[in-house]
Amino acid sequence: MKLKKVTALMLAASMAVSMMSQICVSAESETIALTLWGAEEDQTLLGELVEEFKAAHPDQTFDIQIGVESESTAKDTVLTDVEAAADVYSFASDQLVDLVNAGALANLEEVGQALQVAGRTLDDVKSENVEASVEAASVDGSLYAFPRAGDNGYFLYYDSSVLSEEDVASWDSLLAAAEAAGKKVGMTLASGWYNASFFYGAGFNTGLNDDGTTTIDWNGTSESGYTGVQVVQAMLGIAGNPAFMAVADGDLSNQLAAGGLCACVSGTWDSITAQEQFGDGYAATKLPTFTIGEDQVQQGSVAGYKFVGVNGYAKNIGWAVVLADFITNEAAQQKFFDQRESGPTNNTVIASDAVAENVAIAALAEQSAYSKVQLVGGKYWDPAQTLGELIAQGGLKADDEAGIQEALDTLVEGVTAPVE
Repeated sequence: MKLKKVTALMLAASMAVSMMSQICVSAESETIALTLWGAEEDQTLLGELVEEFKAAHPDQTFDIQIGVESESTAKDTVLTDVEAAADVYSFASDQLVDLVNAGALANLEEVGQALQVAGRTLDDVKSENVEASVEAASVDGSLYAFPRAGDNGYFLYYDSSVLSEEDVASWDSLLAAAEAAGKKVGMTLASGWYNASFFYGAGFNTGLNDDGTTTIDWNGTSESGYTGVQVVQAMLGIAGNPAFMAVADGDLSNQLAAGGLCACVSGTWDSITAQEQFGDGYAATKLPTFTIGEDQVQQGSVAGYKFVGVNGYAKNIGWAVVLADFITNEAAQQKFFDQRESGPTNNTVIASDAVAENVAIAALAEQSAYSKVQLVGGKYWDPAQTLGELIAQGGLKADDEAGIQEALDTLVEGVTAPVE
């Protein structure tokens, strides 16, 4: 273990020297080659931003290649070969710690001076974006990524021609109204990103340790006084309702488009599909409450951000920093909102009337009061998915408390297993 730490320190020192020698971004005659990765649906917009970036620095010649890489899978691809990965890439906020630990993200406190070529500073970036996004993009007080979007969360879409505001306030009334209308309510349960919402709402937690292991308390009693067994019982009650549809992870958009749903739990990425399907009834709001005993418990959610980071191994790291800042600045976030309905983190864009009037983003903002950033290690996902599948498929019975407790103990044992 000591040898690994020494090697890591030597590597970090070597990288720091390499970065410092490349921070200067004064105009040169040579062509600056950069690679940029972003989501498939953002390719056209990224192309526009790259051309604007080139125009903003006319004295420098660039060769910027844009590739496709989803924010959700960026970590896995980057860590396969960090040195071969893109110089600048987008990723989901829950991947930050692992990317930092692997040296796949440059410490912007050390290379941020490169922004001077654009007349900007790192303090500008921090002040322009909502504080929570800056905190989420930081490790031990150092910023490691540029906030780009604050819409990586979920809420409830619904058809207001079928459901009233009172109907969507709780899962009990929501499912009853949906059944009466001959419709269903869709949600993904076989995913630790979605099913954690019930546990978080009931006061349970997850956390990420320095060694990459996860802390999780779902098999015990929460700080709110509820047991994990009670939470699972509540979820079983929802999943077993004839008006509920357990949707496979990634298939919600297809099920929404099929027309059988009058409500669903999803995020801004499904706003266009929801508008097309619900028409004049298109509406969205925070997640419902769910029943534990005599209590109505507000369902929580995961607050996620989309970041743009700079590879610590980037050859032209200074220009990579300037590019990353450019595609996440106020103008860029405005474009992402206008063209992709992407929820901004930039304070000025957030304050605009257009954002305030956006149905999906307004619902996300309402739900944000009950959300938290999910920090977990790699061992979390499979056990959490398995628990969700058991609940969705009726593999557990609400009156079998011992069986539920055993399933939760198995979950915690798998999630907290040492990192190999």
